[in-house]
Amino acid sequence: MSNLEFNLLVTMQVTIEDQIAHIQLNRPEALNSMIPEFWTELPAVVKKIDDEASARVIVISAQGKHFSAGMDLSVFASLGKRFTGEPARNAEQMRRLVLELQDSFNALEEVRIPVLVAMQGGVIGGAVDMICAADCRYCTADAFFTIKETELGMTADVGTLQRLPHLISQGLVRELAYTGRKMQSVEAKDCGLVNQVFDDQASMLEGVMKIAADIAAHSPMAVTGCKDMLNYSRDHSVNDSLTYMATWQSGMLQMSDMQEAMSAAQQKRQPEYANLHKKNKGL
Repeated sequence: MSNLEFNLLVTMQVTIEDQIAHIQLNRPEALNSMIPEFWTELPAVVKKIDDEASARVIVISAQGKHFSAGMDLSVFASLGKRFTGEPARNAEQMRRLVLELQDSFNALEEVRIPVLVAMQGGVIGGAVDMICAADCRYCTADAFFTIKETELGMTADVGTLQRLPHLISQGLVRELAYTGRKMQSVEAKDCGLVNQVFDDQASMLEGVMKIAADIAAHSPMAVTGCKDMLNYSRDHSVNDSLTYMATWQSGMLQMSDMQEAMSAAQQKRQPEYANLHKKNKGL
């Protein structure tokens, strides 16, 4: 996906400025519902930003009154057509499709740089799956969150039930999943799902961009190390995680960024760090 192709996206628009990539969902007339194009565009955009080392942090927001109504009805209609024919082959095909959808949000975890999400209004169904894969979450006072799939006669299958229990209590996750009720912004803040609640969308974007700028000012190697270690420790024991940390430091802890940080502090200036390398395009 070239820079030109950023302008050809159907479901989002992308800008990169001051080492911050801003991905905006831009179908407000359809409540930013996730049509088939969304599921390929999001991971492709995130991967392109990472591969080209064109930013040090990603901010995802949305235009309009609501962040996202989740999976579009057209996707559900397409899924319905798959329940015909020979059962075993249909089941295998459905399994692969669900894994592909999961990969769209796995990309947010796998990208080397932090992903911040700024949400207003409804964060519904698949949108909850998505924001659970981000590093940090922020919302407006009018935001609400709902695991809508239960009301639709299905089990949420793209990451909510796997990631949300690492963010809030098991009991609350189960209540939200079993009932499909709305969690309002105050409750989301109190339980730790979101970092901060803002009065409105403008102040939220200003605040989140300030946090993104603070992240972008730090050593990219230090920040990507933090993300890698935190993701690993979530899924492994303390002992395994400490061993992994030691292995990381044996290769990644070099003096150049530390020396630059100390020199900048002594000289009372902003440090200047090299970007991460771009993805190798071949030998």
